Amino acid sequence: MIKSYRYFTPALLLLLTELIIGTYVHDSFLRPYGGDFLIVILLYCFVKSFFYTPPIKTAACVLLFAYIIEALQYYHLTQLLGLQHSRAAAMLLGNSFSWMDILCYTLGIALVMIIEKQRIMHIAHSSKITANNPK
Repeated sequence: MIKSYRYFTPALLLLLTELIIGTYVHDSFLRPYGGDFLIVILLYCFVKSFFYTPPIKTAACVLLFAYIIEALQYYHLTQLLGLQHSRAAAMLLGNSFSWMDILCYTLGIALVMIIEKQRIMHIAHSSKITANNPK
């Protein structure tokens, strides 16, 4: 059951964006780096759509998950599973380890944390104004 459309809607938009990038973009920047940057934001929003979890804990778990998937690429997971010819497996799991991917995941989660901090500060500021100006 969806608990937060505040996160679910961006998750859907990011999923659509990722599908478009994965299907139609064949460049040397947006597809390899933009897709990796956005995927952790997508995963974060997806998790937050269904679970009330603290932002830092959610971000850390998503980042750890991305790092694990990247590490499994180092060990050629798709080949070990016999999926080396599957385009879907290559899109979902990747097929080669890259330190740049690790950087993109980290930067994506950093952006998430900046946005969450701003959102929390805005809520706190709005609450403070409301508390100081009772009707």
